[in-house]
Order: sequence, then C-alpha cells, then structure tokens
Amino acid sequence: MQQNNLNFAAQIKIIYSPAVAKRYKTREMQNYELMVIFTPVLSEEEYKAAQKKFTSFLTENGGQAVHENAWGLKSLAYPIQKKTTGLYWVLEYEAPSDFNEKLNVQLLRDESVLRHMFTALDKYAVVYNAKKRNGVASKTEKAEVANG
Repeated sequence: MQQNNLNFAAQIKIIYSPAVAKRYKTREMQNYELMVIFTPVLSEEEYKAAQKKFTSFLTENGGQAVHENAWGLKSLAYPIQKKTTGLYWVLEYEAPSDFNEKLNVQLLRDESVLRHMFTALDKYAVVYNAKKRNGVASKTEKAEVANG
C-alpha cells in the first residue's frame, strides 16, 4: 500500500510540475485583428461610442489596442438583416489567448453589430501591418509602381 501511494505521488508531481503550472498561470499574449460591421443606422456619436466600448473592454481584460481604423460606411456584398450597407471598423490588438471568447460574447450581445470576424496574426502579418501604417512600401508595391 505504501508503495502505491509513493508511485501515485510521483505521477502527480510529474503531471503538475512547476513548468506546467507556470505555463497555465501565464497568459500568453497573441496578436489579433478584429473587423466589425455595425448597423448603418448608428449616428456618428453612437458609432464612436461603440468603438470606445470595445477598446475599453479590451484594456480592462489585459489587452492592448495596437491600431484601430474606422473605415466608415461601405456597401455589403450581400444584404444582412435587410441592410445593404454597414459601418466598418478594424481593430488590431494584442491580448491573452482566452480573451477572444469573452469579446465574442460581448459582440454577439450587442444589437448594433451585424457581423464580426477575428483573425490571428502571425509575426509576418504584424510586421506587414506596421509597415503599412508607417508608409513603408513593400516589394510588390514597388514592382507595381515601376511597371505602372
């Protein structure tokens, strides 16, 4: 009996090693991009308030907004809830990996949101987006300018 208890204790120690516990305690930050299509009947103030609501929710939960871009009113590819236009908003952010589930619930509860989509960004996409924001031309853009 004593031998079985020691063997069981050794198994538990292996499963719950400090390295494994540390991995579960630290919430690793990931880079994401969120695109939201709001209903077009929002006023300018309501549109900005909705954006602020989601960015503040992000910071309250340990995330950080990297860049946000309000595209404004655009045509939809197909009608959504009998609407043919929508107010687009793109948010690039860094957050813990479990944050998207919380944000998804908030977006689904909000009646002003027609559609939303999360995209996980790899390191190359993060660098590409930073270059685009800073006005650095990529190789393909240089080729288009030279050929055009």
